[in-house]
Amino acid sequence: MPVSTMKVISGTAKGLRLKAPRSARPTTSLVRGAVFSMLGSVEGCRVLDLYAGSGALGVEALSRGAEHADFVDQDAGSCAAIRHNLQYSGLEGQSVVRCTPADRALRSLEAEYDLVFVDPPYAAPGLEELLGQMAASPLLAPRAVVVAFHSTRSSLPSRYDGLGLLKERRHGDTTVSIYRKGETR
Repeated sequence: MPVSTMKVISGTAKGLRLKAPRSARPTTSLVRGAVFSMLGSVEGCRVLDLYAGSGALGVEALSRGAEHADFVDQDAGSCAAIRHNLQYSGLEGQSVVRCTPADRALRSLEAEYDLVFVDPPYAAPGLEELLGQMAASPLLAPRAVVVAFHSTRSSLPSRYDGLGLLKERRHGDTTVSIYRKGETR
């Protein structure tokens, strides 16, 4: 059951309140704003929101002009909240919600994504392995961007097969690591 709300920051759904399920750790407006500032335009992008929780990151991308978003979360309450938020914002026609574990979704998805958000629970193991699996998959478009959220108490490698770290920023207990496919730095 959704218990908290957060606002869409910008775009066509600006100001709408999104519901977040009790099981989610919603990405704050401050962090979402910083991420989209670092990303620049997302217009026309195909987006994958893994560990979507409330779907706030994907909804924000759609609101800012992304073409399509696939939302993945294994929690039924999160999937219900995402569906509600998409319907409420009028963005359900540009999206698909998949109620399945992230690693299983990576094996079954067939689209090519320009932008991927990976925001797992901080205590969940396997983020490095998931990023490695994604880097080696055909899911990433040329020059795709992968945004990984993790605790400041953990660090991620600067390279995965085909993915290189572009930027890393800390916001309180959250570190945002932004990778690009084909990045050689």
